[in-house]
Amino acid sequence: MQNTSLYIGLMSGTSLDGVDGVLVRLPEIPGTPVELLASAYLPFSTEIRQQAMMLQSTCNDELHQEALLANALARAYAECIHLLSEQYPLQDVRAIGVHGQTIRHRPELGYTRQTNNPSLLAELTGIDVIADFRSRDIAAGGQGAPLVPAFHHAVFAADNECRVVANIGGISNISILGADGSTTGFDTGPGNVLMDYWIHQHQAKNYDADGAWASQGEVNSALLQKLMAEPYLHLTPPKSTGRDLFHPAWLQQQLQGFDTVPAADVQATLCAYTAMSLAQAICTYGGQQAKAVYVCGGGAFNRRLMLMLQTFLFEAGSSALVCSTDALGVAPEQVEAMAFAWLAQQFCLRRPGNLPVVTGAKGPRILGALYPA
Repeated sequence: MQNTSLYIGLMSGTSLDGVDGVLVRLPEIPGTPVELLASAYLPFSTEIRQQAMMLQSTCNDELHQEALLANALARAYAECIHLLSEQYPLQDVRAIGVHGQTIRHRPELGYTRQTNNPSLLAELTGIDVIADFRSRDIAAGGQGAPLVPAFHHAVFAADNECRVVANIGGISNISILGADGSTTGFDTGPGNVLMDYWIHQHQAKNYDADGAWASQGEVNSALLQKLMAEPYLHLTPPKSTGRDLFHPAWLQQQLQGFDTVPAADVQATLCAYTAMSLAQAICTYGGQQAKAVYVCGGGAFNRRLMLMLQTFLFEAGSSALVCSTDALGVAPEQVEAMAFAWLAQQFCLRRPGNLPVVTGAKGPRILGALYPA
């Protein structure tokens, strides 16, 4: 591998909207700022979205369908990297860190699946690819997720100050960066996944821009209470979740007995559900001491969700102010892609990429697998 600090990170999350890519110069000394050199976003085609959604549950000819999706994703990732190359030369990039697309996440059964074809991506780009970051942590008895708290600690932690980073993608997770240097984190529950599904069903939109539709409805307190009773929310960390739990059939089951609730009210309640479950998790596990909750992911652009999170934090006794990671110098849509660039660097430097206190693994592990150019 080349001796350089340039890395590409690619992230496509549970929202299934597209791939975020970044080219960064990463320091080898912890605590030094990350330098962003280029960024790009490539929306997924309707075909990729449909294929990925189909593979979230049992379907016909799954192995064949998954292989086709893996190839399509690799080509989309390569196209995103081409967009980066138009902004900055890539000849000195040491490696690409790519998450792949999660189609199943069942750590309780000892596996997770992020579909991708890293060999094809290496062939298309001529750059070493590091992929499959979650499997080694699961092999060591961990959840394999979330992996971003280690990165959050590396770039966002501050001496003698408690900070919370809330990543709101399809699923939400938090990193609580303690004033004493400790880090904890876990998946809190749904992020945008239920809201995205509901507005797509009723308005044929992929997401509720700025929470505008949720703002038109009223929160149904009885439905919110039922949603908050979901057992996952009350499990003790380490824990992780995904579409394997929070999927359309789960939502339809929760809505039984609420047939007369207007669709906009359901959307408002789902928005409140994401915000309340986040606030509850933050305040239960030490985040109430934080001065601020820094939000990244697509949820940072949902003004209604951000306001609700602020409200529920105040109601829970926290004085933390809700803002995006822009306040820390990193755009909210770039944080996860940067995290996988960082994880690629950790692999190349033979450093652990997991935090056992977060994932529950038996110990620190070097994460990922190399697919040479």
